[in-house]
Amino acid sequence: MPGNRPQPQSHSQPLGPVMLDLEGPRLTAAERALLRRPEVGGVILFARNVESAPQVRELCDAIRHVRPNVLIGIDQEGGRVQRIRQGVTRLPPMRRLGRDAASHPEVIRRLCQDTGWLLGMEMAACGIDITFAPVLDVDGGTSTVIGDRSFSSYPETVAALAGAFIDGLHEAGMVAVGKHFPGHGGVAADSHLELPVDTRPLEALRAHDLVPFERLAPRLDAVMPAHVVYSAFDTRPAGFSPAWLGMLRESLGFKGVIFSDDLSMAGAATAGSPAERAQAALSAGCDMLLVCNDRQAALEVLDSCREHPPAPRLSKLRFARARPRLESLPALSRWRRLHAHLEAMGADAKAD
Repeated sequence: MPGNRPQPQSHSQPLGPVMLDLEGPRLTAAERALLRRPEVGGVILFARNVESAPQVRELCDAIRHVRPNVLIGIDQEGGRVQRIRQGVTRLPPMRRLGRDAASHPEVIRRLCQDTGWLLGMEMAACGIDITFAPVLDVDGGTSTVIGDRSFSSYPETVAALAGAFIDGLHEAGMVAVGKHFPGHGGVAADSHLELPVDTRPLEALRAHDLVPFERLAPRLDAVMPAHVVYSAFDTRPAGFSPAWLGMLRESLGFKGVIFSDDLSMAGAATAGSPAERAQAALSAGCDMLLVCNDRQAALEVLDSCREHPPAPRLSKLRFARARPRLESLPALSRWRRLHAHLEAMGADAKAD
């Protein structure tokens, strides 16, 4: 693992509302120019941007050389959603962590907190500000895109274990992003490929999928809504729905940042062109827009956001907490113990 390096000071330029992706493991000249655009507020890294943990650190340093205050995020959940695999712990899927929660609740709760801490420390050491975790979806048994990414098929178990995971992230100085509000686990369709429709009544969603979000909303730093239509409540996908995002802020008491899911996904297409999707998401209440794997769409979104004022909530994400250093002896001792245990659990999950 690389050690934490001193973070650069915040730049006076406010963060724009758009989070972009990159082509490869090193910045291109065109990407350097793109990062200077004031509409850009973040960069999200994918597997194609990753060779190893030290290389990711170098890439993050290069990004911040162009834009010192830009937010850098990554999907690093564990299991099959883990972009950085060399030089960090290969985490098991969250379902594997939650498997013994009923028989050993306190042991598993502590393990989930330790896992959040380890993940946060490793990502901070790589230069990452945001890992888009934890998944708060309740596994309904039909969704292949969620599946073992969920802690459990029981809402209260998801809330308890994800809450412990959040405690660990915060202990490591890493923000927690709950996804995919109000719950993607009850539909079979994959929103990357099509628009799922969940026809259950709101009362059923409140009693099941919404439970983790309701319990944890005050402790989350950010939330990502789903590109799913919950037709009994709104005909629009949740990420474009003022009704859903209004419920999140008003009824559930969420005060943090709302990230759209990727606006290039098929589940977002019903909102119109890339520019129309961006404006619909912002109007619904999103603070930052993800536009990935489609550079032309990203350029259209950037142009559409030229006059959009920056969201003040964004500036709190990176500098809200002082980050511990992994080089200290107690932290290294804890990391070594957890690294071995979680790697073994990951191997066990593959065997299953």
